Amino acid sequence: MSKQIVWSPSAESDFANILKYLQENWEERVANQFIDLTEDILEQISINPRQFPLIYKKEKIRKCVLTKHNTLFYRVCNSSVDILRIYDTRQDPNTLTFK
Repeated sequence: MSKQIVWSPSAESDFANILKYLQENWEERVANQFIDLTEDILEQISINPRQFPLIYKKEKIRKCVLTKHNTLFYRVCNSSVDILRIYDTRQDPNTLTFK
């Protein structure tokens, strides 16, 4: 049974910023490919949420590499999967927070 995907405000903002960057600096095709990739990964996660490694055991946060520049962080809950961040790995890692 698939779990519902729930986006945090931070993840929504991250996703919007990545798309804005791609649309401004690359072709529309690249932004659409990123959307398709993200949707495919989220579908996989909803079906099998424990397939990606647990990186923060205490907080139960898992990590999925979307592209070499973007990593998705999420938490598995009872009936849902909470998307916490989609982080640009070129940023200072000290700025990565999960609220």
